[in-house]
Amino acid sequence: MLFGNFFVRKKNSLHQPNKSRSDFLSPLLLIPLILVSTSSLLIHSVQRQFDYSDSINHFLTGLIGYLIAILISYIPLERLRNYIFPFYVLTLISLIAVYFFGISFYGAQRWLSVGFFTFQPSELAKLSTILTLAYVLDKKSISKMEDLILPSLVMIFPWILIFFQPDLGTSLVLIFLFFLMLYWTQVPVEWILILTFCLLTAIISSNLPPLTLFLWIPLMGYLAYRSFKKKIIFTFLVMALHILVAKLTPFLWNVGLKDYQKDRLIIFLDPSKDPLGGGYHLLQSKIAIGSGGLLGTGILNGKLTNLQFIPEQHTDFIFSALGEEIGFLGSFIAILLFFTLISKLLSISKNARTDFESLVVIGITATLLFQIIINIFMTIGLGPVTGIPLPFMSYGRTSLLINFISMGLVISVLKRIRSLRTK
Repeated sequence: MLFGNFFVRKKNSLHQPNKSRSDFLSPLLLIPLILVSTSSLLIHSVQRQFDYSDSINHFLTGLIGYLIAILISYIPLERLRNYIFPFYVLTLISLIAVYFFGISFYGAQRWLSVGFFTFQPSELAKLSTILTLAYVLDKKSISKMEDLILPSLVMIFPWILIFFQPDLGTSLVLIFLFFLMLYWTQVPVEWILILTFCLLTAIISSNLPPLTLFLWIPLMGYLAYRSFKKKIIFTFLVMALHILVAKLTPFLWNVGLKDYQKDRLIIFLDPSKDPLGGGYHLLQSKIAIGSGGLLGTGILNGKLTNLQFIPEQHTDFIFSALGEEIGFLGSFIAILLFFTLISKLLSISKNARTDFESLVVIGITATLLFQIIINIFMTIGLGPVTGIPLPFMSYGRTSLLINFISMGLVISVLKRIRSLRTK
């Protein structure tokens, strides 16, 4: 493996927590609550000029999620195995239903309404895909390339339905968690690189077709030749895969992405080309964060925030409000809280008592980590605007509840670690 055993699980590295400590005070729940409370104040600041505010709604949803997480933590994860596949199927049905009965906001049809409750099935798909992948990967180890077919299908079905909604951000999340979960099962890194390099094939083929045909694809063939026992067969299969990706890229670009998504990806390279159009979000976000300085302008005192210079700031661009009103110091503390949360999740996944539990936790970790990095990079201009929310901070009831449910599952795994160590 190219990266050695950097993430190899360690059974004895987690210190035994104090058994008397209440799960109500677990950092896995306290950190999210701190983030929810902070973002509620920021959302109030963002929407203080409106006749309504989502701040109370966000805070109450966080409290409900907190209580749900506590309840779920008492359910052993292994007992959920029989319900994973039905949950996955119901998620796929809900994703299909979006195309026929979905509600549209801002040009995207991603929500379903059931009575008084509106939810986003793509958020459910993150958790159902994690659980189903963990179940499949735990059942059968990946020793041959053919063993990747079933896990790939588990990811591809929801990915296709989400990508064409269109929801580019969530589709990227599924890809990232898929590859990290494969890596966690110690699938050879070369195999993962061959698959992840499909993204580079799509980019290169769109801009430099001759380079793709005469250099890049043969290079992928050479990598396959070095990585598999059946060298000739898999060399041609890998080259065929990348040729297929190159051929499908124009179709996905023209049919799969809306015009505003294309603009976001293109203008990311130079927002100043369209400062009043597609580049507006990025430019105003960077100005807001920069104007915050070290300590910020103070809660409710952000000029760009109060004057609504950044559209939909309470959702995808909540970090820009944080940077303006709490400054560099507040932003650093928020990032430190995220880092602490991710570190604890990694520690639990390495010490989980079963492979299934470990895979579930690492899938949850991958989902949160990818969203944190991409969202923050997006708001400071280091990444394109993809519509990926900042966990526990961006407004979105379905996303917030799913994140707390995920924390409940992780605490369930942590309880099992503690109980087995006391025997």
